[in-house]
Amino acid sequence: MEQALAKTLEIRDLRVRVEGKEILKGVTLTVGPGETHALMGPNGSGKSTLSYTLMGHPKYEVIGGDILLDGESLLPLSPDARARRGLFLALQYPVSVPGVTLYTFLRAATSAMRGYGDAARRSGDQRFQAHLIPAREFRQEVTAELARLKMDPAFLNRYLNEGFSGGEKKRAEILQMALLKPRIAVLDETDSGLDIDALRIVSEGVNRLQAELGMGLLVITHYQRLLNYIHPQFVHIFYDGRVVHSAGPELVEKLEAEGYDWVQAEFGV
Repeated sequence: MEQALAKTLEIRDLRVRVEGKEILKGVTLTVGPGETHALMGPNGSGKSTLSYTLMGHPKYEVIGGDILLDGESLLPLSPDARARRGLFLALQYPVSVPGVTLYTFLRAATSAMRGYGDAARRSGDQRFQAHLIPAREFRQEVTAELARLKMDPAFLNRYLNEGFSGGEKKRAEILQMALLKPRIAVLDETDSGLDIDALRIVSEGVNRLQAELGMGLLVITHYQRLLNYIHPQFVHIFYDGRVVHSAGPELVEKLEAEGYDWVQAEFGV
């Protein structure tokens, strides 16, 4: 486990506005190295707004609070700079990019994450290939990760998410995570669109990476089924733009059995 590189994500009283409307209303949450936190809440509570804000989507305006990674504020940083610091977001709906193969995308992203472009710029080398991880080295690494995720190597030649099934999109996201080796990963409804076999394979990949990297996980989900494979130590109820209650994994079963009506009554939201 690469604990020396593990990091802590702190969300402090975060308030966010979208198109003039305040969506996040004072979110406070800390995800430490190796910890798994589940964030559960009804539709429209602001869970996905939180994930996009963490990665710096320009649509989401931070009007209060802070986001810190090992004490450094991420707010001034661009999305790619946040990724370089070790933050990763697995999207609920990964976008298609016609004309760009999965191989090309992954090699470029991995090269940028590992500083190949920076090294080339410092040396004054303007050649395109100088900005990329060597092809043979990358091919060996990505082939090994494909095997772990039970993905056909021919998958690399397809355009990014073009015509991918739900399970293929999510496996491609976990493949990207395996190559980028983040320190904090946010999984935004990763179980959406997955059958039971794909759910198991994706979950195994996430669990393996967490064990290897000491990675902190923030798992955003509606349902218990993903949490049957990725086991949280901490469970948070997200309601009306904030965390209203936190407990242990027993809270998942209570929400599955009773829904969210009791939350309104008990916490006055």
